[in-house]
Amino acid sequence: MSSKKEITPYDIIKGGSATDHRGQIRFVNDFDMSNVKRFYIIKNAHTELVRGWRAHRIEQRWFYVLKGSFELNIIKIDNWESPRRDIPIERIIIKSDKLEVIHLPQGYATAFKALVPKSELLVFADYDVQHAKEDDYTWPIDYFVNYFTDNN
Repeated sequence: MSSKKEITPYDIIKGGSATDHRGQIRFVNDFDMSNVKRFYIIKNAHTELVRGWRAHRIEQRWFYVLKGSFELNIIKIDNWESPRRDIPIERIIIKSDKLEVIHLPQGYATAFKALVPKSELLVFADYDVQHAKEDDYTWPIDYFVNYFTDNN
């Protein structure tokens, strides 16, 4: 039995849309961006590519899918020098048609992949890019063994 349900570190900030004769507006009005210092857009080369594992002790992140969908895998880092390899994984599917922002607090690692070609993920961060070098922890995709056992 998977222990994924025990983690749930993220918040979901719901959005919506409005459509009229001029077109559509998508919005997430409850997303308070006062802490955001920068953003970037990720578009994976193909759907087999997995980006991760990357973690931040101090920075927090917000994720919004502009186009397509992504599988987002989340783990709470227990030891920054040598994390347990069998940390439980929270896996969620995020989609552009859900119109929501996923907020992930500091202290977590992510690995994600696009589920459909040409998907685009907008990521917001609360520290500037100079700080990112000082708060960037990475592990190979096969480091956390539950990524593979939970994906079967």
